[in-house]
Amino acid sequence: MTALLRYQAALLLRSQRALPPVILYAAVLGIGVQSGQPVLDSLGWTAAALLPVAAWLVRICATNEPAAARSCVGAAAGPARAHLACVTVALAAAAALGVVATVFVTFISDATSADHQIRLSAVQAGAAGLLATLACALLGTAVGALTTRPLLRSPGRAVPALLLGALLALVVTGSPARAAVSALVRGSQEGTVPVPVLPLAGAVLLTAAAIAPACALTTRRSS
Repeated sequence: MTALLRYQAALLLRSQRALPPVILYAAVLGIGVQSGQPVLDSLGWTAAALLPVAAWLVRICATNEPAAARSCVGAAAGPARAHLACVTVALAAAAALGVVATVFVTFISDATSADHQIRLSAVQAGAAGLLATLACALLGTAVGALTTRPLLRSPGRAVPALLLGALLALVVTGSPARAAVSALVRGSQEGTVPVPVLPLAGAVLLTAAAIAPACALTTRRSS
């Protein structure tokens, strides 16, 4: 599995296809985050913006290889393991991007409540933002896994489904991503630092439930 992960990571880096989502993420942060803003509000924006980027990275990794190369890797290591490596590398890339953004946003933001009246711990706020960011990265990975090959092969269907899935993951009641971001916003309003562990746990379960059938279907369609 280690060799597959290295192979997929090398493909992602060398293809430079990851640049557009990374640039988009930086642009969205530049629009929504400014120095001196309340830290939890800024971290909520940082986490939410990562979700569609994570979904996009999954699509990039799943479609990076030519069909012949994908068949060779699937024959050598098993199609399910090969697809799992694609999704895992995309998740790792999204998580790394989110961690860097979270640290930076925590550093430039004001560690206060939304009305700037209550001081907050920057370390605790950063930790809460990191949990929310990871939850959104996981949900974005789940959306990406369900809206790319082998479930959806046509870009005409996959791309709109990805965009719609990312939107729903952020706004639908009960979504771990929405719960994590809402906890940060609510904490900023109340002057308390939340600990969004439950949304993160829910995101882990939903992501595993999304990846498993994708890998299983990859095996079936490759046999």
